[in-house]
Amino acid sequence: MTLPDFQVSDRDLSDAALTQYLEAEAIAVDTETMGLLPQRDRLCLVQLCNPEGNVTAIRIAKGQTTAPNLKKLLEAAQIHKVFHFARFDIATLRHNLGIQVQPIFCTKIASKLARTYTNRHGLKEVVQELEQVELDKSAQSSDWGNATNLSDTQLNYAANDVRYLLSVRRKLTAMLQREQRWELAQECFQVLPTIVSLDLLQFKDLFEH
Repeated sequence: MTLPDFQVSDRDLSDAALTQYLEAEAIAVDTETMGLLPQRDRLCLVQLCNPEGNVTAIRIAKGQTTAPNLKKLLEAAQIHKVFHFARFDIATLRHNLGIQVQPIFCTKIASKLARTYTNRHGLKEVVQELEQVELDKSAQSSDWGNATNLSDTQLNYAANDVRYLLSVRRKLTAMLQREQRWELAQECFQVLPTIVSLDLLQFKDLFEH
């Protein structure tokens, strides 16, 4: 990757990058893993993007359990962390690196509350409608475990998964406010850490009869 606004780092954010990201009001965050079960499938990559469009992909080593600078950033109370399907990402960040992410904005939840005229709430569909950009998802199901030898296709995919989230957040927030569902969305975001705790303890259908 030779893009000036894209950097790859190993194991953690650099001190300089941490300082840069801490200046943001909100940052976009995504993760790549070996599968969809945090207790089984390890975390391989964490991607970040700030409002200026600077993207960092952090390669997480097998067996790694801490990333102090990343933890400081993702737990910073003054910075909103924007995910698409935050429930999974904050679970894998907590299970693998002990990071308690707060505060949270989930574009998938926001989309489901705001875009009730469709049942298509995947990142590809949301970005296509709101940003008029078609994401290439061909690298979505690929081997992220070989972190030292990720292809340009994988790295482009990883970068694009966070590049548009902050703009999407702004547009979905405006829709939610217009439709008088913004307060409800905020309540949903606030309960996500509790839902993740239940997920990690493998409780299912707790609120069903």
